[in-house]
Amino acid sequence: MRILIAGASGAIGQPLVCRLRASQHDVFALTHSSDSARALTELGAEPVVGNALDAAAVKNAVGQIRPYAVINELTSLPRHYTRAEMKAAAERDRKVRVEGNMNLLAALPDAGVRRYLLQSSAFWYAPGVGLADESVPFISSASPGVEAGVRTYMELEARASATPGIEFVALRYGFFYGPHTWYTREGDMGEQVRQQRVPIIGEGQGVYSFVHIDDAAAATAAALECSPGAYNIVDGNPSPQHVWLTAFARAVGAPAPPRVSEEEAIRASGPDAVYYATSLRGASHEKARRELGFRPRPLEWI
Repeated sequence: MRILIAGASGAIGQPLVCRLRASQHDVFALTHSSDSARALTELGAEPVVGNALDAAAVKNAVGQIRPYAVINELTSLPRHYTRAEMKAAAERDRKVRVEGNMNLLAALPDAGVRRYLLQSSAFWYAPGVGLADESVPFISSASPGVEAGVRTYMELEARASATPGIEFVALRYGFFYGPHTWYTREGDMGEQVRQQRVPIIGEGQGVYSFVHIDDAAAATAAALECSPGAYNIVDGNPSPQHVWLTAFARAVGAPAPPRVSEEEAIRASGPDAVYYATSLRGASHEKARRELGFRPRPLEWI
């Protein structure tokens, strides 16, 4: 198949290119950076230099390639996972996701694209008992940053699902870990945990759903041939913050994480940090296991 990846220079883009090339797909990669283009060429993709925010450039690229499928992995996240950097990047990231999504969708019909895969989220489901499957709605009331993120993902999915003539797959990923992500020994979270900058907040009962970046890439490749719809791409052992963070600290050679109250955390880190630590709901990957043959590895540090 001819596959176009938008956002191929990101954390999941590189393993995804390798996975698709190993399956003999012709892979094209939309990137705005000539440096990224060289790296993608070395991985076996054909780079297409262009700005996802330039509607005409996107339409021209998609029209020339005429791929079977377009995979949207567009993000603009900061290098460091800190409150200040995440806040500074939020509007830029939203713009890239929303306008990039619109530009890609607008280019699909004339190019004969059959399938559209979109990066979405599996960690902002509405509260409830047990793990959330794909039928559970996203949360409607939360901390300000979380609510803004939820609105973005809802808008992305709604626009894609309303686009006629395409098979739409929403890939609701968990928190990425593994090479070139925040969650590694050498990565940003590993360093922050060693510096005792990531506390367990309150009881730390918020349940996180992780997925190794290579497993996420494998599921994305499998989604080229699945039934349209939403899929939670998460591992099989979602864990409360107090469990996974304690184990992660041990794995990266850090002392046990400090503990703070919710009130202290609001003052120091803001309400979004408290929401993540205390209110996240884990996601079920049973649909992906059943329909994608998804067999993710257990969370490496548990």
